[in-house]
Amino acid sequence: MILNNILWFCKLTKAKCFFAIVIAIAISSCSNDAEADEEEIAQEEVVEEEIVETPEPEEEVVVEEEMVEGVDFFLPNINLSNWKVTLPIGSPDEVEPPEIIDYATDERLIPYMYNDSTDGSLVFYTTPGSSTANSSYSRTELREQMVPGSNSTNWTFTEGGRMKGTLSVPEITTDVSGDFHRTLVMQIHGRLTNEQRDLIGEDDNNAPPMLKIYWQKGKIRVLTKKLKDLNATDEEILHTDAWEDNEGDTFSEEIGGDTFNLEIIASDGRLEIILNETDSVVYEDIHMQKWSVFENYFKAGNYLQTLDAGASAKVKYYELEVTH
Repeated sequence: MILNNILWFCKLTKAKCFFAIVIAIAISSCSNDAEADEEEIAQEEVVEEEIVETPEPEEEVVVEEEMVEGVDFFLPNINLSNWKVTLPIGSPDEVEPPEIIDYATDERLIPYMYNDSTDGSLVFYTTPGSSTANSSYSRTELREQMVPGSNSTNWTFTEGGRMKGTLSVPEITTDVSGDFHRTLVMQIHGRLTNEQRDLIGEDDNNAPPMLKIYWQKGKIRVLTKKLKDLNATDEEILHTDAWEDNEGDTFSEEIGGDTFNLEIIASDGRLEIILNETDSVVYEDIHMQKWSVFENYFKAGNYLQTLDAGASAKVKYYELEVTH
């Protein structure tokens, strides 16, 4: 009996041992599997970290700042809708409105009429070259056209006219004596009507210039016309040779290459020229009264009064305004 109990105990013990061993192996296997899973997960995370692409930096967008007129550059205050320009080239060449509006891109004009955006001026450059039929001198000069593209509509002193400009003569050459050349910067030019032209048998409508304003030796000089014979008939005064220059007036102010203002006011029997809004000269006499027979137009620019080789001049206009 005792022996049987011992054998049974041994058998029970072996069974327990067997189960213990099995459980232990199972736990060990699970533990190993868990560790393996953790390692695989870790490896996957590492792989995922490795394949994450770093975004490329965005290209820097450069925004160009808009140029501001009056801050970064300047333009002249001039409306060219009622002006044509004569050039010192060709026969000579002329550019009328509306083509003159595109002067900044017109190859004919660029050497002679262009903007200086550093100071807001319209530059008129000229040198001896082609001249008009009634002159020996060349010019880069504007001619008023009350009707754009036509020379036929003009004004009389009775109707009146006013021109005001801000300008300078920063560059002009000298002659062999070292004296500055001179240039015309403003004019009032006369014109015959077709009836007057036919009456006196002329080939064109040209009449004398009633007013010429020069830049001369650093000062402003004014010349007007006077009749040679105050008793001349209405027909006789239509001839150019019935008129001659008067003695003229030179303003005392030294202008040099500085900017200055000029204003011309024409009215019935009266002509006034004002320099820098302070000094003026007035012509109000029988000659002005007689002049009312002619039509007129304003001119402004650079009409160089020399044929010297190598001579040249620049006239800058910052503002130019005409009213009637």
